[in-house]
Amino acid sequence: MMLRPRCRTHTPAHAPAHMRRHLAAFAIVCAGLGGGARAAEPVRLSVGYTNTMSCAGLFIAADQGLFAKRGLDVSLVLVALNSTIPSALVGGSVQIGAATPPVLLQAVDGGLDIVAVAGGAVNDIHSRGGPIAVARPGVSIRTAKDFEGRRVGVPGIGANMHVLFRRWLTLHGADDRKVNFVEVPMAQAGDILRSGNVDAVLTNEPYSQRILRSRTGVLVAPYYLEMPDGLFAIYYVSTREWARNNPAAIQGFREGLQEATQFLAHDPAKAREIVGRITRLPPDAVASITLPTLEVTVPGADLKYWADILLAQGALRSRPDPAHLIIK
Repeated sequence: MMLRPRCRTHTPAHAPAHMRRHLAAFAIVCAGLGGGARAAEPVRLSVGYTNTMSCAGLFIAADQGLFAKRGLDVSLVLVALNSTIPSALVGGSVQIGAATPPVLLQAVDGGLDIVAVAGGAVNDIHSRGGPIAVARPGVSIRTAKDFEGRRVGVPGIGANMHVLFRRWLTLHGADDRKVNFVEVPMAQAGDILRSGNVDAVLTNEPYSQRILRSRTGVLVAPYYLEMPDGLFAIYYVSTREWARNNPAAIQGFREGLQEATQFLAHDPAKAREIVGRITRLPPDAVASITLPTLEVTVPGADLKYWADILLAQGALRSRPDPAHLIIK
């Protein structure tokens, strides 16, 4: 129970003028303490995410109360497929979603008015992690050209890893249209590779480490490390209407992510524990996984790079205006 001060507001008529002024001011303060003023209600915000390390900043900010201290009551909503984030935004089940660049650009190309409000993980060419291409032992795949005519498992057709691997193939003189891509869940990639149903797979930590340690697959290319340094893997997106109506919430969301970035840099052990708990990865996987590099501000050049790749691969019908898709 909160105790409120007992305030005497009656001023004797014979009291000196200066005393009457002080007592009147005291009465005003007591009136405010007595229940007239209320703290502002927190803004409720549902944020959709997929179970990926690219959302580490979101996990840390929510877990450590970095959104709450800025007046945001954030609920994390696990979404099974990243491609469904735009429909969740339009349907109102989430207000912000962690979408990959291809998902954002293809949603806009399909007529949805979706915008980027902040950034997440970016490619770090100086790290030892990132997606890789591995081949089944005994299959002669050593160069990009060797993938032609082969059956390659990818976590998702049109997903980041698939799009950038096709880019890597073309950069090395291979015809990506001659590769037979099939969807293979990353958690089952090792078993499917071992069975011989595919010749190679695209995979990422912690599954890539298990495949290499068990000798189920042989490393062909850490192709992500040949992509531009700082290339975004995740954007936090919303509908344009919601962004227009909630500028303060967006600012608080960005500030929370920015503080989470600093938290990860200063206490990586705690950050690793938070990410592992939310993603529910086993302890051995969490201990060995590479923590992502995070950036909050999305530059127009990043969207343009992704748009150029998707246009070249026939995944977009028209060229978007990057400046129109980023909320400043």
